[in-house]
Amino acid sequence: MARFYADEQFPFPVVELLRNLGHDVLTVQEAGKAEQGISDEEVLAFAVSQERAILTINRDDFIRLHRRNDNHFGIIVCTNNRNWEQFAARINEAVVKEESLTGKLIRVVRPVM
Repeated sequence: MARFYADEQFPFPVVELLRNLGHDVLTVQEAGKAEQGISDEEVLAFAVSQERAILTINRDDFIRLHRRNDNHFGIIVCTNNRNWEQFAARINEAVVKEESLTGKLIRVVRPVM
């Protein structure tokens, strides 16, 4: 299963569901970084230092960071979805089919109703 680092806006209910699916998820808050007003660059640098893929709903900024440098352990950019179970399932489906997340940008979008 994947090792993730969820940025500070990422919904905690989805973090818990991903953990229940067997993923190792660390949040910015759990890492003690939220109080510091950590920048996106610092989030990515910490994730790289911990060999974790980023989970974020901050799509534009992290897509920009990926385009600047793909030397990371994966960035999963998501469209926010209030259906937490569906949200977690879509992330799980997107990452389990990948052999490795290293250097990849994966988009997980909310299904069109």
